[in-house]
Amino acid sequence: MDALAGLLSGPRARGAFLLRSVLTPPWSIRIEDRAPLTLLIPISGTAWVVPDPSPSPDAAPGPVPPPAPGLPVLLRPGDVAVTRGPAPYTVADSPDTPPSVVIHPDQTSTTLDGEELCAERDQGVRTWGETPDGPTVLVSGTYQLRGEVSRSLLDALPPLLSLSLDSPLTTLLGEEVGRDRPGQDAVLDRLLDLLLISTLRAWFDRPDSDAPPWYRAHTDPVVGQALRLLHSDLARPWTVAGLASATGVSRAALARRFTDLVGESPMAYLTTRRLALAADLLHDPATTLATVARQVGYSTPFALSAAFKRVHGVSPTAHRTT
Repeated sequence: MDALAGLLSGPRARGAFLLRSVLTPPWSIRIEDRAPLTLLIPISGTAWVVPDPSPSPDAAPGPVPPPAPGLPVLLRPGDVAVTRGPAPYTVADSPDTPPSVVIHPDQTSTTLDGEELCAERDQGVRTWGETPDGPTVLVSGTYQLRGEVSRSLLDALPPLLSLSLDSPLTTLLGEEVGRDRPGQDAVLDRLLDLLLISTLRAWFDRPDSDAPPWYRAHTDPVVGQALRLLHSDLARPWTVAGLASATGVSRAALARRFTDLVGESPMAYLTTRRLALAADLLHDPATTLATVARQVGYSTPFALSAAFKRVHGVSPTAHRTT
């Protein structure tokens, strides 16, 4: 398992919010749902994604990252945009079209004055719009809970990225989102996950993507192998000596090469990944602290709590509560 797979193989989409929006210009929708991650896929027509220059006055309290730099992004069929919340943004037919609709954290839609629009614009299964045959069709897939996407992965992404994926996955998702068949939610969740993975892999492979060091390092024959070993079994009691033996180099060579390419030592990287996974797993209230400790390589809940508080500043219990 490589580093990217390790970040995507844990918590994932569970009943993700997917919607097929049918739109007729002029249209403009302000997104204030504070979702951790959203994919935007134009099926027909075009759409502009306009980063917001400032936090919404109606947004829920909490830290908001800086707005996405640069100009609005134009999306055409075959493109995929990924937005990282909780900062608001606008999707419109033109960057100059003022918003007339607001999407809120519970995924309800209203006018700017607060008039509810969900029932009025319901056009059938997961389909929303003023008419059923507008020229622009935009599919949005939203991960609604922070635990569905690794915090480490979110930290590696810009607030807004877009690229031409030109993948049959975009067409397939556009077809499936309007269907109502047994198990359809599970089908859509997995399609959304697969599209996200394909998009991020293509994005990180671009020379201008500013991919995180752990992703760039996966091509190195020594460090890449070490990363795969760590991610394949985070709970294993790894040591630098054991990892060096498994990769066929000396302890000093591995430590130096790993630190140069990844930016931290093998054991510091392992601790970071263990505690990031623990933070994600704690979002499930049915998972005990002892179970989380075992899954991430700590012998006791007390050992996990001490490490977690040292790195995150709060106890696992407080993290779960907030």
